Amino acid sequence: MQRSPLTMSRIVDRGATVAPGEEIVTAAATGTRRQTLVETRNRAHQLAHALHDAGIRPGDRVATFMWNGSRHLEAYHATAGMGAVLHTLNIRLSAADIEYIIGHAEDRLIIADADALALLEPLAGRIPTVERIVVAVEEGFEDWTTSVAPAVDYEDFIAGQPTRYDWPDLDENSPLGLCYTSGTTGNPKGVEYEHRSQYLHTMAQCMTDSMGLSATDTVCGIVPMFHAMGWGIPWSALMLGCKQVMPHRFMDPRRLAELMASERVTLSAGVPTIWQGVKAVVEADPEAYDLSALSRVTCGGSAPPASLIRWFHDTLGVEMIQGWGLTETSPLATLSRRLMKRKHLTMSLSEQLANVGKAGQLMPGLEVDIFDENFNRLPHDGESVGEILIRGPWICSEYYRNPQPERFHDDWLITGDVGTIDAEEYLIIADRSKDLVKSGGEWISSVDLENHIVAMDGVAQACVVAQPHPRWDERPVALVILNAGAEIPQQSILDHCATRFAKWQLPDDILFVDGIPLTSTGKMDKKVVRADLEAKNYADERLLSAHRCLSARPLAALSRRWFGVTEASSHQRLVPVGGGRHSRGRCCPAMVEVCPTSKHHKVAST
Repeated sequence: MQRSPLTMSRIVDRGATVAPGEEIVTAAATGTRRQTLVETRNRAHQLAHALHDAGIRPGDRVATFMWNGSRHLEAYHATAGMGAVLHTLNIRLSAADIEYIIGHAEDRLIIADADALALLEPLAGRIPTVERIVVAVEEGFEDWTTSVAPAVDYEDFIAGQPTRYDWPDLDENSPLGLCYTSGTTGNPKGVEYEHRSQYLHTMAQCMTDSMGLSATDTVCGIVPMFHAMGWGIPWSALMLGCKQVMPHRFMDPRRLAELMASERVTLSAGVPTIWQGVKAVVEADPEAYDLSALSRVTCGGSAPPASLIRWFHDTLGVEMIQGWGLTETSPLATLSRRLMKRKHLTMSLSEQLANVGKAGQLMPGLEVDIFDENFNRLPHDGESVGEILIRGPWICSEYYRNPQPERFHDDWLITGDVGTIDAEEYLIIADRSKDLVKSGGEWISSVDLENHIVAMDGVAQACVVAQPHPRWDERPVALVILNAGAEIPQQSILDHCATRFAKWQLPDDILFVDGIPLTSTGKMDKKVVRADLEAKNYADERLLSAHRCLSARPLAALSRRWFGVTEASSHQRLVPVGGGRHSRGRCCPAMVEVCPTSKHHKVAST
């Protein structure tokens, strides 16, 4: 057999060759901006020439600070072909994190969307490795300026360059991309994606029992291209020659639903909060969005609630696919679909949809297992809960310039997730190890409680976190966002939880809030939730109130007195903490405030 290196430069041009007329559609302030695949390829080759003329060579880091759009796709294409390392900067991180990441990666050049330049301005004079910024201008941002580094308009940068670049021979083990974790603990950590690893990931992603991408699909990747290479979707779609629909900065659920309807999207991907938002706008106006072309959506980042999986199936006829992975796994590691085995054909619909609620089965080529604290393997019985470790050809073996051996065991990556593997080899995530609630020596899954609460009519979102307890070490507390106009007593939520969970697993308290902080990748930021509660002495106040109360009522009932409400209603909300913004990522305002005079939590009327 011929020895052909598995480099992405061998596949990024394929789509334009086999489907030159297919479109790349980018949402704009008014309407859309459109170009064909062959135009995209030609522009990517021009960009590669321009980067080379700017002194970029194989191995140099080229950063992007961009939304999902055609020019970001051109940067993917150009850097992969010429051998530069694509470093996708997360727009939603804090300025401090972005400064750290750019310095740690030693980026030489940044390609930035003009509307995002303001987020880079605080870094002027603080990122000395950056020699130039190339600015991609969109409608409404023609009069851009920046003091961060010498800058040039993207179109001027590539103008006059040849539309053909002879891709160099590259080592398949050379770096292709650099992605940083969202930094929920400590500084963000860099993960280098190699040509070989992403090549294999791309092939696996297109398998029928995986995400099943096809050249016949119209793909709308809502997951940001600055997060874990957009889950690999840009690469797969480039290879296949798919029509791609890109939302750019327009992430409002209504705009997303309109875009998917007008472009007849067949496959999309995003985190659960995206799909909860789409569900809400469709329910509010069912006739406004024709999503009949949509056949499947991939959901990752956290487990989708069973109620959401069922709604997409019953209301839209759409299959929800659950994916699990990490930045360190490139990112897809397992996938779960309604039908994963021939035997599933004879299952009831409820049983089939329950499959999607599991993290899924391994992507071919990977190995996963569960271990106890001494790294002894645990049985695959669906009951034994252990630390999830994974290894394979697209799994991180060390962090970029930061080995952190404690995150690895032999050649296994320690994921930080805990869960079970059942007899059918489905991985079932119990929780992030740091988010589990350890009460009286027993573990309580925050994810299981959250998904059960969200299944209630009228509940939009739930977040369960551990709070200190002098007797039980920790107890669960649930923060709940209600749908507009919904009124649900706390006791109703507890009664609902009691239909599935033992009494000792029930939340000690239900806090009704307007918003829950999100990480830069759209996940609930439980670290911020816990920090806010701690900053406001929530646990101390809760226990003090319980001590003063002579009745034997449960703590969840006591909270009604503290917050001055008998039940949640649409005209009452918890006062936000910290001015509505947090240091990491984007967020909704949260959560509770201590009244300076009474030292009790208070509710503000709107």
